Amino acid sequence: MTLLFIGTTELLVIGGVALLIFGGKKLPELMRGLGRGVKEFKEGMNEPRQDETNGEPKDATPDADQTSQAADNAPEDKPLEK
Repeated sequence: MTLLFIGTTELLVIGGVALLIFGGKKLPELMRGLGRGVKEFKEGMNEPRQDETNGEPKDATPDADQTSQAADNAPEDKPLEK
């Protein structure tokens, strides 16, 4: 695909308009930030998710032992004192 059918002339016009809007000092900062964002996105896509590394599906239900332990550790409901 040829970059969504955008030619050299269109790229120059877009660059000129961006230069007029943002100015010569701000434009490199914006492009640098955009580059960092794309880099972090690509790195995030390549990292395995936590639930995939231990072999458990994401929506796995907890074991009965874990559920009973959580219920034992939960605070008891006490009536409010007035």
